[in-house]
Amino acid sequence: MAASNPYNNYKEQAIMTMTPGELIIVLYEECIKMLNHAVFYIEEKNDPDEADKAIRKAQRIIHYLDGILDYKYEISGNLHMLYDYFIRTLVQANIRKRVEVFKPIIPMLTELKDSFQQAEKKVHMK
Repeated sequence: MAASNPYNNYKEQAIMTMTPGELIIVLYEECIKMLNHAVFYIEEKNDPDEADKAIRKAQRIIHYLDGILDYKYEISGNLHMLYDYFIRTLVQANIRKRVEVFKPIIPMLTELKDSFQQAEKKVHMK
C-alpha cells in the first residue's frame, strides 16, 4: 500500500471545505495560470506539447464552469455565451499555437475572478 502524500491530502481537504464561491475563484485562478503557462511554453520554450496540455486544462475548467451555471439567474446566459467564446477561441489558438489569439482572454478571466471575489466577500459580510 502506497503512503499518502500529506500535501495532496491537505489540498483535497481544503477544496472539500470551500464554499461554492471560493471554488469558482480557485478555478478561475487555475485557468488563468494554465493560460499563462501556455503563453510561456509557446513564446519562451517553443514546446507545443506542454502548451497543448495547459490549454486543454484551461478548456476543461471553462467547460466545468459552464456546466455548473444556474440558469435561474439572468447572468448565467451571459456567462454561457462568454464561456462558449472562450472555448472556441482556445480551440483555434491551440490548433495554430498562436498566443495572440488567446492572450486577450486572460484579462477577461481575471476580471471575472475579481467579480466573483467581490461577490464572495459581500456574501460573507452578511
